[in-house]
Amino acid sequence: MKRRLFLSIFLFILILTGAGTTFCEVTVGVQKGDWIEYKVDFTGTPPEGHEVTWARSEVVDVQGKVVSLNITTEFSNGTLLNESIDLNLETGQLGDDFIIPANLNVGDTFSDSYHGVVEINATEERSYIGSIRKVITATAAGNKYYWDQTTGILVEGLSQFQDYSIHSIADKTNIWEPQLLGLPTTTFYILLTAATAIIALAAILFALRRKK
Repeated sequence: MKRRLFLSIFLFILILTGAGTTFCEVTVGVQKGDWIEYKVDFTGTPPEGHEVTWARSEVVDVQGKVVSLNITTEFSNGTLLNESIDLNLETGQLGDDFIIPANLNVGDTFSDSYHGVVEINATEERSYIGSIRKVITATAAGNKYYWDQTTGILVEGLSQFQDYSIHSIADKTNIWEPQLLGLPTTTFYILLTAATAIIALAAILFALRRKK
């Protein structure tokens, strides 16, 4: 009897402690060849190595939950730094949170070796690189992050501290196309070309009928 009572209490405690946490399967949303570029602005006096004005991140390989990146960083003095790093989305080796698991929602969490467990606190639609994207946000240690929900790739970051601030925002990418009137640019111009051809053909047929 005592043993059953102890097991019941133990299971009840486990349920209570786990009720507020949402554990999600880690999904990689990027693929080899994906790249994104950022414009970076800073104010004040950031620490050495953080005087960044531009950056580019390119996925060179994906193996399971490990994403290999080539990162090029340009500093305010014009110096370029090229680095190769491996991210592990399962163990939380995320660098500066360049990429997180894809398709997370409000209340979902992911592991970050620097920040610990990070919880998604909002979703919203925002415009990046000429396209409306659904993004997820989180705040950790003075940093606010915005990630593209579908891919998990960072699209904007803001770090605000007493002596400085850094703002990074996506500027160019091959992961999605800019949109015109809600359509991808390529699709828009295909439809525009087709519509122009139809109008021109109709005008020619109308002119021929008038001659007859």
